[in-house]
Amino acid sequence: MLNLPTTEERLGKSPQRLVRYFALLMAAVYFGLGVWLWLTADHSAAGAALQLSPTWRRVLGAVFVIYGTLRFYRGFKTYFIKKTIADD
Repeated sequence: MLNLPTTEERLGKSPQRLVRYFALLMAAVYFGLGVWLWLTADHSAAGAALQLSPTWRRVLGAVFVIYGTLRFYRGFKTYFIKKTIADD
């Protein structure tokens, strides 16, 4: 096998640092999209790209808000909370 350096050795830092912030950014995007869908459910101009009734736009917005919240919680728990020996 070739003795190639790892990604961390080549970059000088862990790519995991970027992944954790990207995970939180995506959670915020889903949450924001859900809020936008909920608030613009009654406006016909905002719904031009998404042909759904106001009720279904609110339902989809609620699903995105819940999904974004869960993603944020899981990402924060995974990447930012330090595990102790007792947790294992």
